[in-house]
Amino acid sequence: MAITMEQALASSEFHDPQDRPCESKQGPIRWRRNGRTQTWKTRPEEFRIPVKFGLYSYGNIRHHSPGFHAAEDCPVEAYRR
Repeated sequence: MAITMEQALASSEFHDPQDRPCESKQGPIRWRRNGRTQTWKTRPEEFRIPVKFGLYSYGNIRHHSPGFHAAEDCPVEAYRR
């Protein structure tokens, strides 16, 4: 599953199943949006989403980031928003 441009602009929570799968006992690692999605006029298919996890972990999800998916597309029903 990949994040689409529509999800990049609208979703507020993303899951990273590479570190902890959605099917695990603790559930997926949930990254929350931490700002506006950056897009480029010269590269309309590319984006960058600033995200945070917990109090001190920050990062970016890019158009080519493997494994990330929006919370509403989570394969485990309990973790969909």
